Amino acid sequence: MTNPELILKLQEIQAVKFGSFTLKSGIISPIYIDLRLIVSYPGLLQDVGEAIWKKIESIPLDHLCGVPYTALPIATAISLKHQKPMLMRRKEAKGHGTKKEIEGVFRPGEHCVVIEDLITSGASILETVEPLKAEGLKVSHAAVLIDREQGGCRHLEDKGISVHSVMTISTLLRTLYEKGKIDQNTLNRTLEFIRTTPSNPS
Repeated sequence: MTNPELILKLQEIQAVKFGSFTLKSGIISPIYIDLRLIVSYPGLLQDVGEAIWKKIESIPLDHLCGVPYTALPIATAISLKHQKPMLMRRKEAKGHGTKKEIEGVFRPGEHCVVIEDLITSGASILETVEPLKAEGLKVSHAAVLIDREQGGCRHLEDKGISVHSVMTISTLLRTLYEKGKIDQNTLNRTLEFIRTTPSNPS
């Protein structure tokens, strides 16, 4: 599936919404991308996983770790298709048993790529990177479907993590406009928001 086809499918299932939305970073955004919906569309989930896989297949990779929770099914789709082991980060460490924060079988020094649905500030990716590194894993790459172009990639690069994105939000918006799915005013207003509103990485 090409990126324009993927974009149109996301719009068709209403994963791309326009209005006024508060993001995790606290920013009020005129666009909201809800990729949690793709779990109800197995074919689309596979297509998203494959698009991300093409961005990371040539880099050192022993494990995948999806950011909880939206990226977990995406990482699972990639793992099953390409037989790459997964690790899972718990939102909170268990208070019993092994009390692990990272679940799975791994050795210190192995390479783990973090998978996320989209990046705004990069904070959610760092929340997964840090416990992986604490266990001795090498984490120098993350892959996302959509880069919101609000400073997250630059923030992660400053931390030594290269971000591989399938598409930017500008590309998504221009594709929707070219295909007649949004009007000129929505395009201009949203692009202006992206251009003038860097996210807060803290």
